[in-house]
Amino acid sequence: MKTKANLMLMLTAFIWGFAFVAQRVGMDYVGPYTFNGIRFALGAVSLLPLIWHFARIRDKRAQAADAGCCWRIGLVFGVILFIASSLQQIGLVYTTAGKAAFITCLYIVLVPLAGVFLRQQITANTWFGAVLAISGLYFLCVKSNFTISYGDLLEFIGASFWTAHILLIDRYANRVDSLQLAFYQFVACAVLSLGVALLTEEILLHGIIQAAVPILYGGLCSVGVAYTLQIIGQKHAEPTHAAIILSLETVFAALGGYLILHEVLGTRELLGMALMALGMLATQLPNLRTDEQRM
Repeated sequence: MKTKANLMLMLTAFIWGFAFVAQRVGMDYVGPYTFNGIRFALGAVSLLPLIWHFARIRDKRAQAADAGCCWRIGLVFGVILFIASSLQQIGLVYTTAGKAAFITCLYIVLVPLAGVFLRQQITANTWFGAVLAISGLYFLCVKSNFTISYGDLLEFIGASFWTAHILLIDRYANRVDSLQLAFYQFVACAVLSLGVALLTEEILLHGIIQAAVPILYGGLCSVGVAYTLQIIGQKHAEPTHAAIILSLETVFAALGGYLILHEVLGTRELLGMALMALGMLATQLPNLRTDEQRM
């Protein structure tokens, strides 16, 4: 069962990695807020059949209690998701898909480091991993004249919001129905994105049609299918194993950028990616050992 779960998580990482490519291609035809608004709306709609299926076998009173709590929590999650996804989407205009994925996945390091503010003990592995990741970020993003590109900076700021999003999910997801929570946060993110798009972007049907494939991939595959696979996979996989497997989206994003967008990374950037990958792995090592002892 664990092997099957790990394969599901690997497929999730693959879908998410190539979603960075789809997001970048889509913006050749529509603005970042339009792209996000439509894809998160599609993601929300794709969850409706699952919500309906599980609703048939649940107690109606529990459903009503969940719905009342879900929309309030989902609204907060949706606002954070809107900020994080907007920064990621705009950043992709100015940086490569591979770099964006690696910077975004800094949440693997930032989540345990956030424990400092939550008065949690931080292990030596976490600090070591953080140093490696920051060193890698320097080689990946900082130029020889000590400047960082606008796109890389947006992705880095976005990583902090992804971290906040993960911490909130960790705190509240077990208290409510996870599918309903996902639905409400996707709806909130879609409404906010489309609202900003109406004010700042020119929304043309011709552009949406041209971006149909990237939008469908981003909405149905990345948001709908991958999210479902993640939920199923994480029910049977060890948490640390799941985090490491899901972080492979960075590798798939870099591969997709190379194969589809012909993005070529230099020696300095490849060194940065390697250091960041080692840093991400180092933060998970203590938990990995604990998981192995339990098996």
